[in-house]
Amino acid sequence: MAQDKYLDCIEACNHCANECTYCASECLKEDDVKMMARCISLDRDCAVVCRTASVLMSAGSEFAAEICRLCAEVCRACGEECHKHDADHCQRCADQCERCAEECEKMAGVAAH
Repeated sequence: MAQDKYLDCIEACNHCANECTYCASECLKEDDVKMMARCISLDRDCAVVCRTASVLMSAGSEFAAEICRLCAEVCRACGEECHKHDADHCQRCADQCERCAEECEKMAGVAAH
């Protein structure tokens, strides 16, 4: 099954999506929400792309590698933004984004061959 081949990446995407969703919710509780606007926006984008990548990999889609390339790019942008903020939820999100980006890059590289 295709999903077994990409299980690490699927799991990384799911964890990242959950962490991004949580981060965005917590950012909305910060005193200066306006300062967190880019973080919230990237969290939302990242969560959607990660969930999409997970579903496409699970289905063995021919588009899985391409969405994983995009997912890695979005994860890196989100992680960079989250690293700028001291909040624990942002730091945890940044770590998950980095892990997911690495897994997605590996998956896309493997699938491209």
